[in-house]
Amino acid sequence: MAAIVLGSCYPKGIGLIGPSGDRLKWPEMNLEQKKQHMAEVVLPRAGAVFRSWRPDRFAQVDCVLCHRSGPEEGNFHMPTDQLPRLSGEVLLGPEFKKYPETTRLKLNRLVPTMSEALGLKSFSVITRRGFGCYSCHQGPAGPVFGH
Repeated sequence: MAAIVLGSCYPKGIGLIGPSGDRLKWPEMNLEQKKQHMAEVVLPRAGAVFRSWRPDRFAQVDCVLCHRSGPEEGNFHMPTDQLPRLSGEVLLGPEFKKYPETTRLKLNRLVPTMSEALGLKSFSVITRRGFGCYSCHQGPAGPVFGH
């Protein structure tokens, strides 16, 4: 029973082996370790999701896909105001109405893929916590749901 409880704890170890002998969790990683994990794990997975949707448009992906001009400036902070702002609604009603295919892809494939790659729990509409759309995109007035 304890193994089940401990196995479902977040954040999960995803990175290099740390001083304790366990894999580092995203918040424990330094900038260089995060960059390495992004390059080796996160970017290839994000690229695969986007290529499955629009192969020609996303044949080549890099950090700019999500971070826009941030990497050039040394700023990797997310959410970024350089991505399109979302409505701020938990259930993304306006986004579904205007961009149903894009919104479905991101909710059903991108968010779970990225939360797993980062060892973070996916966003819950009940607790309003976890990795979700607002981890990358801001709402109309800025960051939403503690991001």
